[in-house]
Order: sequence, then C-alpha cells, then structure tokens
Amino acid sequence: MTAASDLAIQPLPGVVSARFAHVSAAQLRAACDRAKSDGGRLVALWGCDDTDLGRGFALNVALAVRESLLCLRLPLPAEHPHYSSIADLFPAATRMQRAAYDLLGLHADGSPDSRKWLRHGAWPDGTFPLRKSFPIDAALDPADDHYPFVRVEGEGVHEIAVGPVHAGTIEPGHFRFSIVGEAVLRLEQRLGYKHKGIEKRAEGMSLEQCARLAGRVSGDSTVAYAWAYAQAAESLAGVQVPARAVWLRAIALEIERVHNHLGDLGYLGNDVALAFGFFQFWRLKELVLRLNAALFGHRYLMDYVVPGGVARDLPLEGPQQLFELAATIESEVSVLRGIYDEHAGAQDRFIGAGRVAPELAQRLGLCGLPGRASGLAWDLRVDHPVAPYDELEVRMAIHDQGDVAARVSVRFDEVFESLRLIRAMLGRASAGAVHEPVPAAPDGGFGIGLVEGWRGEVLVALETGAGGCVRRMHPHDPSWQNWPLLERAVIDNIVPDFPLINKSFNLSYSGHDL
Repeated sequence: MTAASDLAIQPLPGVVSARFAHVSAAQLRAACDRAKSDGGRLVALWGCDDTDLGRGFALNVALAVRESLLCLRLPLPAEHPHYSSIADLFPAATRMQRAAYDLLGLHADGSPDSRKWLRHGAWPDGTFPLRKSFPIDAALDPADDHYPFVRVEGEGVHEIAVGPVHAGTIEPGHFRFSIVGEAVLRLEQRLGYKHKGIEKRAEGMSLEQCARLAGRVSGDSTVAYAWAYAQAAESLAGVQVPARAVWLRAIALEIERVHNHLGDLGYLGNDVALAFGFFQFWRLKELVLRLNAALFGHRYLMDYVVPGGVARDLPLEGPQQLFELAATIESEVSVLRGIYDEHAGAQDRFIGAGRVAPELAQRLGLCGLPGRASGLAWDLRVDHPVAPYDELEVRMAIHDQGDVAARVSVRFDEVFESLRLIRAMLGRASAGAVHEPVPAAPDGGFGIGLVEGWRGEVLVALETGAGGCVRRMHPHDPSWQNWPLLERAVIDNIVPDFPLINKSFNLSYSGHDL
C-alpha cells in the first residue's frame, strides 16, 4: 500500500516527480500515517490564505514517499482555522506548525508545543502578517516578547544564555544551555530573529521579478533556491528548458556545493585550533569565488539560474578554466584531507562529538548532509534524479557514525564527487541555446520545485493569481528539519564543543525564517 493509494491525486507538470491531491482531515492523517509506516518523510508544511478566492485557509503538507513527492492540501475554515497536529508522526512538523500559526493563525490541535516561534515582539497578538488582509506597509506597536523557556531544575544545574547577537558575522540565534559543570544537560534554541517577510513580498510579483527574490532566500544556497523556483515557474508556464542550460544549472549547483564545503572545512579546522586548515581551505574557496565572478557574473552565482534557463553561456575559455580549477582543488584537498585525518588534536575533537545516532536521525527526520552522516541514504540526485543527474550515476556520500568526524568525511567525499560531476558535465554539455522565453502562467496554477542543495533538499512551492503573477510562494529550507537535531546532538557534550558541533551542521538561520 502506498501513501496515495486511496487519494484522488493528479500528477503535477514539470521535471520534478510530484503529485497533488486535495484531502479531508481524515485523509491527511491517514496519508501521513501510511507515509510514516512506509519510510516516508515530511519535506515541508505551510499554510495559505485563500480568502481572496472566496474560501478560507489551506494547509499544505509535502511528503517524500517511495514513488515521488506527494503534496496534500487541506482546506480550512475562514473562522478559527484549525487542524490536527501531525507532529506525533513527524516531530519536525512542530516548528513548522508553530510558524503557520504565527504567520496565518492556523492552529494545530494537539501540538506538543504551541509557543510562538517567529513572532518575537514585532506583531501584536491576533495579528497575522501573511494573511491577505495584512497591509505590507503596516506600522505596528511592539508586542510583549515574553518567551517561556523550559527550565531544568536540580542541584548544580545552571543556565548559560548565548546570543542572539554573536561575535563575528553569523546571523542571530539564541541558545539557552542547561549545564552541570561544563556538561550540557539540555539546549533550547530560539530562532526567528531574521524574519524578512519574503513570502509576503513575493505576492503580486511577476515570475521574473520573483526569481530574483527566490535567489536571495539564502545567500549561500542561491543556485539551489533559484533552480527550485525555476522548476516551479517552468512547470506552471509549460516551458521546456534548453538542454545546455540544464547542464549549466547543474554545474553551477555543484560549484555551489564545493565552495560551501571548502568554507566549512576551513571553519571546522579553525574551531579545533588548526588555523592552517582554515587558511588553506579559504584560499581554495577564494579561487572558486573569483572564477565564479569571471565565468558566471557573480562570486556567489546570484541571478545565474533564471526561469527558462540560465542568464549567460560560459565564455569559450570557461570549460578549460573549470577543468584546471577542479584539478587544483582535487589535488590540494587530497593533501589537506590527509592532514586532517592524521592530526591527533583535530581527530580528538571530531570523533564522537555531537553524535546523532541513525535511529534518532530517522525518528526525528534529519535530512541532507547531516542525515547522510548519520546513515540516512537520502539524496535527491540519486533517489529522484532530474536532468541531467539522471545521466550521471551520482555516488552518494554516506557514513553511519553521526558525529562531527562523519559530517567532515561527508563534506570531503562530496567535494570530490562534485568535482567528478563537474568534469563529466563539461564533457557532455553540447552547444546550444541557454534560455527559452517564459510565457505568462495561468491564473490558479500550482507548481513545485525540489533541488538537492549542498545543505539538503530545497523546496519551492508556487501559486499564481491574476495575470499570471505570484499569489503565494513558499520556500522551504532543510534547516527546518535539522535545527531540532542540533539540540539533541549537543547533549552530554561540553559547552566549549558547541561551536564545533554547530559548525559541523552549519544550518541556516535566515533561510528558514521568511
């Protein structure tokens, strides 16, 4: 039995293998239950305000099941919109449900945690900024910001509060440690300080305008978000992307994976006092960023992937320069990996730190790179490959120890695999057009994009309204699933190892706070 066996499902157009169904409350619960039993996962949960269409609200749930992505839409009443929590089946749903209430007032009955998540002091009680009736330029008086952190009582237990403002240029997040001595008994996160109103800002934009916005959801994942958005927009508009543009998109995505892994490997060395590693990896990352600027027009590849294709072709010398850079990085990273693996001080800090056992990772829905480091063999490039990955036989990097050392190893393995893929794609990408004009999308359309970014799977859901403009855009970052596992990973570790453990996940603050 599949999760969709008794639903009136429709395949969604486009390159992503996805299906859609309107469901009742009972059908949603049953479908989630069956998906869980069959090893499926929760990919995203978000709400919509349909009152402008003469209806109420809607809850959307995207599930990764064996056959494809299954998108379920549950209509909710205009007055007191509520639904049954699915957090007992998918614990990762808890924070998404809290966000759906903060933004739209959708109440999850039976939720294990009904505290606010994104509201802080910005919006008064009873005000929901993603409702259609909420003016985008509203000036509101700050509300009370009391937040009831969970307290741990006991002899010798005390708290350390860290953030939300940190040293350096990282984004804001508050971490409340309950400790005995240096040992961590409990960590509680409070995030949501970077809410930017991106989903509200997208309303009414043209598909082209919104592409630039989608590419700025998370600056270190601009290719992943822009490609996922483009997939959704192209499925709505019925566009066939030129083959060369598809190859170039994948090359850009793998370059994005490489330069992020290089940066993180450097930071991980820095966090164990191996400053040599930091400078060597960041020197290599800088080589990539400079070539990005020369070949693609932006150091971080912004605005390269656009609906209909890519913004520009590679210059004539581009492939040779990428081949040479790949050879340099592969050679030097091989040497650096040997140094990391043989450095007793680094290995002493890496091995066993911040462990997430495979069983816990499976139960709580860890995904992406940290999931593969905890034995969860999920990678969209392998599981549900879209072009051109369906021609490439991607080798998934996977380890089962679930500690910092495993997450470091996955990064090394993925750097080498991405370099292999870049070479293969440069050899196969024949000449041709790189962009196809995008016609107006129909009113009332729904499209989905799903891309395996360097951090994990990135989803963009898109609905169109009058004139083919964006009526609703929901981007989803894998950090939603993985932040709660960081709380578990640090338990029984010492406080000074938290920065190292945190960096080994490197989750997005602002990318999941829109």
